[in-house]
Amino acid sequence: MGKYQPLEAFLSGCEADETTMSFEEIEAVIGADLPEAAHTHRAWWSNNPSNNVMTRCWLAAGYRTERVDMAARRLVFRRADGTAATRRVQNRPRIETAGSAPLLEQLWKSLAGTVRIPDGVDLVDPIGDSWSAKL
Repeated sequence: MGKYQPLEAFLSGCEADETTMSFEEIEAVIGADLPEAAHTHRAWWSNNPSNNVMTRCWLAAGYRTERVDMAARRLVFRRADGTAATRRVQNRPRIETAGSAPLLEQLWKSLAGTVRIPDGVDLVDPIGDSWSAKL
């Protein structure tokens, strides 16, 4: 087992779309210190698979790094495939439009992972007591 395999196993077991970790928490998971470059060079945390061995571990677990804060020594691992967001999209109602893909489905897919819409909220429902439109 490689030095960073425990991080891959840890992230693979996470069910959240987003996991915030400090460098110290990552070191605790892998059972070793991160290299000096991880503490001094933001580029060490890039998502380029040829960057370093650890990068391939978080990518293999289905995550990408975001919001790397070198001063606070923390970062966010975000699920790359939007698995949880995709599940939310698949559970939304379908609204068919003439001659095009379902409009609401397109909206959910384009917003997946960027905007959180509480369950039960219908974006196309009118708000207020009444809504009228002249055709």
